[in-house]
Amino acid sequence: MAGLLDVIVGYDCNLACDYCTITPAMRASALTSAQVVTALRQGRADGYDALSLTGGEPTIRRDLLGLVRAARSLGYGDIKLQSNGLLLSSGNVERLHAAGVGRFHISIHTHRVERYDTLVRRSDSHAAMVAGLDAVLAAGHPLVVDVILKEDTYRDLPQALAWLQTRGVVAVDLWFVSLTDGNARNLGSMPRMTEVVPTMRQAFAYAREHGMRLRSLHVPRCLLGDDHPHAHDPGAARVRVVTPDASFDLAHSRLTGQRHVAACEGCRFQERCPGARDDYLDRYGDAEIAAARGLPPTGHGTAGRSLPIRS
Repeated sequence: MAGLLDVIVGYDCNLACDYCTITPAMRASALTSAQVVTALRQGRADGYDALSLTGGEPTIRRDLLGLVRAARSLGYGDIKLQSNGLLLSSGNVERLHAAGVGRFHISIHTHRVERYDTLVRRSDSHAAMVAGLDAVLAAGHPLVVDVILKEDTYRDLPQALAWLQTRGVVAVDLWFVSLTDGNARNLGSMPRMTEVVPTMRQAFAYAREHGMRLRSLHVPRCLLGDDHPHAHDPGAARVRVVTPDASFDLAHSRLTGQRHVAACEGCRFQERCPGARDDYLDRYGDAEIAAARGLPPTGHGTAGRSLPIRS
């Protein structure tokens, strides 16, 4: 059975984003080259034919090209690199492509210069991100741009899409901020989804008008209303995540939806929707989901109840 092997080669990074879930202690954890190759071999033996290399930031590893070549030699036909883009200029895109990378995902976080540098906690880094983004676009390789939706970025989403579209980006994924691990105490970074959805609605309309593919990865379909076709659940596919600490199916990741609350009963999306993340329900409860279904909230996250995780 085909599937995607998602390998987090290490947690270290050349940025320190203010919403990152990776703790300082986690940054010291990484897979060795031999461990990555072992995971690649096991993945092929188990039928996985696509690969994603991510982190942390994978481009800071000196063995990255060798790992990509190893993956290609083992038969991975679709190799994706997830990066912040800072090291993708100066010919690195073509080196990676020659080694076997066929697709790129670049996290831009926000398109605004001053907000980007503050968010990633590294001055004068926006220009390097843009240079990497433009290098992938100039090379013509398949590209998806990731944008984070958090309290100080979501209002700029329509402008960010316009900025990306004028550069030639045609595919964007929206990530809703998570309150786990390194970002667990940063409660102010997470807005209510119902506060963000009106801005997302503008962005979806812009994307449709300009022929862009825009996907939402974490907002339940019931909250998106008529825009629910833009919802995307990567965990619905066969995806194995390999980290320096453990291996698991993406559907069981804390960064994906895990819970159907009481209001989800009878929803037309229930069989397709993974539900809401626990970190969100612990922050805001189930009132928004209940309201979308025309039902009273249970107070999930404090005294309410939730339904079991889907199998």
